[in-house]
Amino acid sequence: MSVGALSQGRSVKVPLPLDGYHVFARWTAVATFILILAGALVTSTRSGLAVPDWPLSFGTLFPEMVGGVRFEHTHRLIAGGVALLTMVLGIWVIRAEERRSVRILAGAAMGAVLVQALLGGLTVLLKLPPAVSASHGTLAQTFFCMIVALAMVTSPAWRDARPVPMDAAARWLRVLAPLTTVLVWLQLVVAASMRHLKAGLAFVDFPLYDGQVFPDFSNLSTSVLNAALNFTHRSLGWLILLLTIACVSALWLHFRRACANVSDNDFSVMPSMLGAGLRLGALVVVQILLGAATVWLHAAPVPTSLHVVNGALVLVTSLVLTLWTRRAFMEERAS
Repeated sequence: MSVGALSQGRSVKVPLPLDGYHVFARWTAVATFILILAGALVTSTRSGLAVPDWPLSFGTLFPEMVGGVRFEHTHRLIAGGVALLTMVLGIWVIRAEERRSVRILAGAAMGAVLVQALLGGLTVLLKLPPAVSASHGTLAQTFFCMIVALAMVTSPAWRDARPVPMDAAARWLRVLAPLTTVLVWLQLVVAASMRHLKAGLAFVDFPLYDGQVFPDFSNLSTSVLNAALNFTHRSLGWLILLLTIACVSALWLHFRRACANVSDNDFSVMPSMLGAGLRLGALVVVQILLGAATVWLHAAPVPTSLHVVNGALVLVTSLVLTLWTRRAFMEERAS
């Protein structure tokens, strides 16, 4: 606060340190990732009804941790911690942040974690209805994206990013990156529905469908809905792989041209964009391998849970690439 402001009797809002809530947002994102892993283990081990009541567990805060109770109650404890972290982060951001869009995002994350808790309770009290359980899983991934986005847009790298001249490859990337993110999110919606309808083994081989290139819907050993969900899930996976290859190719081409044509260090956004693109490519390949392992090992808990959490990483990495691409374009327009 300046001496002039004091002498004139004006109150001046002193912002809280930006780097502080950026670090806090990163730790909240880590905790959310652990929560998604815990939730995946609950479903994979079929422990969702190991504790029949909610919000308490057998009428107490700390039940005996045996059998499926270990997974379900641990999931609840981590969820409570994430909810607390999110509330602190949201209040901190709303008080300290000048950007309206970031304050709105923080408020949305606070609302999402409350809705997620309610869906988790309904999942138990209504005995795992597929629609509620799938919504619970989908919102978990969406909430993870919100927290990662908060950590990203409050980072020093985001604030200090400098313009990136856009060429044809980068303009393609501006279309491909958000399209990939949307398709990955839709893929996770399908996956959550398939998971809670127990359609993961509608076809017991991979990459074929009961020995065929395309499934024979007239001769199924499962319901048509389960077969359709499984087929859609696999098809979207291959499409996302193609889009990811296109994103990485466009990004790499743009990066090479930028390095060849510019000798100074005006491309501070590029390392973040390129890193996100390469990580996305690696994660998509790992995700397909984990999906194959899930089928080959008959939905064993470990590969199934890893498939879920790696899918969350694919989604947030695609989002990070999209946001960095948007940031570069915004900086170019501003300049």
